Amino acid sequence: MTYILPCMCIPRTTTTTCAPPIALHFVRRAYSRFPPARRRRLFQECRASPARKGSRTLVAATRQRYTDNELSSNYRQQDRESDEVDVCIVGGGPAGLSAAIKLKQLANDAGNEEFRVLLLEKAGEIGAHILSGNVIEPSAVDELLPDWLSKDNPSRFENATPATKDSMRLLTKNSSIPIPAPPQMNNHGNYIISLNQFSSWLGERAEEVGVEIYPGFAASEILYDHDGSVKGVATNDLGISRSGKPKSSFERGMEFHARVTLFAEGCHGSLTKQIIKKFNLRRDSQPQTYGLGLKEVWEVKPENFRPGEVVHSMGYPLPSNTYGGGWLYHFGENLVSLGLVVGLDYPNPWLAPYGEFQKLKHHPLYKSVIEGGKCISYGARALNEGGYQSIPKCAFPGGALIGDTAGFLNVPKIKGTHTAMRSGMLAAEAAYSALSKNSDSGTVFLYEYEDKLRASTIWKELYAVRNMRPSFSTPLGLYGGIVYSGLEAYIFRGKTPWTLKHHSTDHAATKKADEMPKIEYPKPDNEISFDILTSVSRTGTNHEEDQPVHLRVADWEAHARDQYPKFKGVENRFCPAGVYEYVEDESKDVGVRFQINAQK
Repeated sequence: MTYILPCMCIPRTTTTTCAPPIALHFVRRAYSRFPPARRRRLFQECRASPARKGSRTLVAATRQRYTDNELSSNYRQQDRESDEVDVCIVGGGPAGLSAAIKLKQLANDAGNEEFRVLLLEKAGEIGAHILSGNVIEPSAVDELLPDWLSKDNPSRFENATPATKDSMRLLTKNSSIPIPAPPQMNNHGNYIISLNQFSSWLGERAEEVGVEIYPGFAASEILYDHDGSVKGVATNDLGISRSGKPKSSFERGMEFHARVTLFAEGCHGSLTKQIIKKFNLRRDSQPQTYGLGLKEVWEVKPENFRPGEVVHSMGYPLPSNTYGGGWLYHFGENLVSLGLVVGLDYPNPWLAPYGEFQKLKHHPLYKSVIEGGKCISYGARALNEGGYQSIPKCAFPGGALIGDTAGFLNVPKIKGTHTAMRSGMLAAEAAYSALSKNSDSGTVFLYEYEDKLRASTIWKELYAVRNMRPSFSTPLGLYGGIVYSGLEAYIFRGKTPWTLKHHSTDHAATKKADEMPKIEYPKPDNEISFDILTSVSRTGTNHEEDQPVHLRVADWEAHARDQYPKFKGVENRFCPAGVYEYVEDESKDVGVRFQINAQK
């Protein structure tokens, strides 16, 4: 079967129904073999031509077919296509894109235009899996792309709203008490942006310097060399049914071999977890702790819109034994990003972060802004909150961890984009230096990256605020944590001779359901608050029913028997998308069965 591909599919994979990803791979391999000057010329011509709308075709690719016998055999043993690059980057967020851009800048400046940098992103388009609404500190992007906001730059980022006003509030159920914001939360000189748009814009800048970007390709397997070092990744097989059997549309994944592989998967990345375990990268760090961020973007009434205003809150609706806080960011044209972060070390298993978020929106501080407006998007994501104490070793044989997958979020500042970008740039410098000095095929270890991290502003930032987050997990509680954090911010400034430790793990803090008060959440009004299915419909995510479930349970019935009596279905409540569910089933010993709604 032959597929005709629009010419824009050569330099950049956009969402398309005209060809499967493996066909696009053959096209991109052909494109990558062109001389650099021709690649850039083709790219520029394609971007300027009507082909962006699919009106012109350039190349055809043939899809491989398998017989029924081949499909019925062990399909995982079948050969995969492979490609070799200098650096492979897993993840198309700010960290991965910054690393890619920096690598190609260094190579191009040195006249090494054949230097290949390839980036894999599981989303169909760059930025599609990134939540909008973000206050960015511009230090890293100012260095990477100095003219990113310049009016003289035709490719500038056009959707940055300067932060104009900061405020911090302690909320009770019906009131809002102004409290001093720590210096770390001063947003003078920062910008409110859509991180989705910003990532998409970074992707375009990466393509312009020659980065090969493959959206729609999920790296699912780490490849190792004979000496145990990482030699690249493989993408997932396509056309696999929910039962794990190949369908007639089966496509074998592809292997990408690289001298250096950078993992920029974001918080709790699946491949990163394997890397950390294999190379024991947490041997000298404390366990990572996490938060869950829930976010919506609203189009509000013009009279409620205050461009550039940044509001943060603590207290209500969260109980005093639960760390977290909310925000309101006014940006763009009558757009407001609002959300709630809940520390996942909360003790009460009856607490539902999604329910707390819906309650927050009914507080007068938030309701006065969004009432009469329209919710246009919803999303949720996990956050690394461990900070300085929880940073693992970031370099390993054949690659490195960058961005949020390594845990560079500055929790008191509520910012991680600039540190993620900075880490990607440092890794790029170390990788290019190592590859330039070591031109043979031996294993590359990025010693320089570890050194650069410890000498960087990332390390200085996170060290200075290292005691703030863990102070809330001590007997001091919420109010004691606020007082201690104030002392750290204004007096100690990170210079204390002690470093507070985190608890062991977040889940260890969860108490049994019969030990904690039950929480009943009000029904949504469908104007300010919404049921979880309505919110999920605004995420833009959709998965085929007949596809493998990446969430695994070793023994479904044993899990329900062991966990449900203790925590009374905590899984139902901690998930912000309704993926986990206990369903009444009288045939089971505990009266329920556990299931995963993978389509969500």
